[in-house]
Amino acid sequence: MGLIRDDILAAAHRGRELIAAGIVALAGLWLMWLGGYLLFPVGAVILAICALWGVQTWRRLRFSQDQVAPGMVEVDEGQVGYLGPAFGGFVALPDLVELRILTLQGQRLWRLKQSDGQALLIPVSAAGADRLFDAFASLPGMDSQALVAAAGGKAGDGVIWRRGRGTGDVRLAGN
Repeated sequence: MGLIRDDILAAAHRGRELIAAGIVALAGLWLMWLGGYLLFPVGAVILAICALWGVQTWRRLRFSQDQVAPGMVEVDEGQVGYLGPAFGGFVALPDLVELRILTLQGQRLWRLKQSDGQALLIPVSAAGADRLFDAFASLPGMDSQALVAAAGGKAGDGVIWRRGRGTGDVRLAGN
């Protein structure tokens, strides 16, 4: 038995990037406290960068779920893949035309639809599904707050993002 409880260690490990952003932000505050014409602006820039880093990390933490679904998600160079026991496949992000969240048999799933009509279903709670946040956030016009709300179950089933037809423009779709 260790000095620190296992659940606290697991939570600290999960939030290690947020903790790192906080530590670097403290270093920026320390530089600002030292003052001067050079250290104050450098500290302010470090603090601003850490604030952006912390917000993005917080959203990514809220997006991730406990890993209870079978299968594994891979994200590699603009391609999303799901390798599951019953189904799976790969979708290139430039070919993606629609991102939808839906519930089947009590399980929340991402539905990624390609331009040729094929769709890939990925369980929200699959291993590695937390990597989907950065992939989905890179889609043009994606609202990361809507993405976090959909993954957390706060939004109902429906379209999260859709690429416009013909013109290549992007618009957010309602539920």
